[in-house]
Amino acid sequence: MEISITINGKEVKANIKANTLLSTFIRENLNLTGTHVGCDTSQCGACAIHLNGDAVKSCAILAAQADGAEITTIEGIANGDELHPMQQAFHENHGLQCGYCTPGMVMSSIKLVENNPNISEEEIRKGLEGNICRCTGYHNIVKSIKQAATEMGG
Repeated sequence: MEISITINGKEVKANIKANTLLSTFIRENLNLTGTHVGCDTSQCGACAIHLNGDAVKSCAILAAQADGAEITTIEGIANGDELHPMQQAFHENHGLQCGYCTPGMVMSSIKLVENNPNISEEEIRKGLEGNICRCTGYHNIVKSIKQAATEMGG
């Protein structure tokens, strides 16, 4: 089947199998490998992207369901060489270790802050329940999100 999506501001048309996961399409067809697949069961959040303005787990959606959609991946949030405030805050506050969960964590965190600019630490922790980090213990992730929230207008 043929799909047409806008990904990171660029229109893409492709022929896919009906059962192709969106995460697979992004990684294998478009070579946008920042979207990670950590569990294949929609538990870890490493595959989080923005689909029509919402943070979603791309391993739980068929690519065919995204036909006509607007998608942003981790590769599409920086402004040239200037990191998105959330990326910069993760860098400055050491909100990552191995980095595997980081793209999904950043994508989910951006939407958390956009939806609640004055987000509290408790709300951040609750909002990240769908994203698993096996390395950091979350302290610096929460610190990063709080800093980014301030810079993003909170």
